[in-house]
Amino acid sequence: MSLHRAHVSVLLSEAVDALAIRADGIYVDGTFGRGGHSRAVLARLGPQGRLIAFDRDPAAIAAGEAVGDPRLTLVHSAFSALDEELARLGVQMVDGVLLDLGVSSPQLDDAARGMSFRFDAPLDMRMDTSRGQTVAEWLAEASVGEITEVIREYGEERFAHAIAKAIAAARAGGAVATTGQLAALVEKAVRTREPGQHPATRTFQALRIFINQELEELSRVLPVCVSRLRSGGRLAVISFHSLEDRIVKRFMRDESRPPVLPRRLPVRAADLPAPRLQLVGKAMRPGEAEVAANPRARSAVLRVAERTEAP
Repeated sequence: MSLHRAHVSVLLSEAVDALAIRADGIYVDGTFGRGGHSRAVLARLGPQGRLIAFDRDPAAIAAGEAVGDPRLTLVHSAFSALDEELARLGVQMVDGVLLDLGVSSPQLDDAARGMSFRFDAPLDMRMDTSRGQTVAEWLAEASVGEITEVIREYGEERFAHAIAKAIAAARAGGAVATTGQLAALVEKAVRTREPGQHPATRTFQALRIFINQELEELSRVLPVCVSRLRSGGRLAVISFHSLEDRIVKRFMRDESRPPVLPRRLPVRAADLPAPRLQLVGKAMRPGEAEVAANPRARSAVLRVAERTEAP
């Protein structure tokens, strides 16, 4: 029996509903994955509508080419290149942007990608396998301090220093080159386990986020999304862990409030620049039925904001 699971798009109807799709609108799916959200958007677009879908995973782009819809434009790039790619395509403004963050099931379930400790495979973890440094290559040259910082900051792992020292010590006998080697090292270094969680979970998450610069990519793209949205356009973001959600929550909150000025500056509240976003509803989470059908959905959070008329 195959270990590979079909990718199930999380909060599918909620996210697409949140975009309030116009039949003739132009929309961006920042993470095509296996096309679940994109197909749902296309189903609501009319003949004049357009969807531009980004993904840095070559396998996702290959899957997208099979869709065969002339309204769909695929871009093999991280979504942080949104501004440059829209300019290249001659698109000025869009009516909605959807960002489904994190990693897809095919990436986790493909042993060759090296993202999971469930398989013993080359320690890669790159979302774009056509470029960049693998985790194994980075671990071979990073200092104990650098490894500690990455695992602590991106994995929120309290045993980060012990894990980093174990990795450095293991390098003396050869490279830490496989997921199995890394998982075994972490398992010995982590003194207490969280119930129901493998000791290496936080370390693998941290290294994947770091090698793909996931939080930096997110921080770069959010302001671009707002600048490219038409008035009334929607930004919908699905995050899967607290570090991502914190960035999204703070960005939407700050962009939905007037700027904060020095306390004694003689400016009336009515004269302050209007915020560029207004929040749409409260954060949404998957229901019990969705989590039961797709346990990977359990940590998902959807946040939505709408572009105002403010310049």
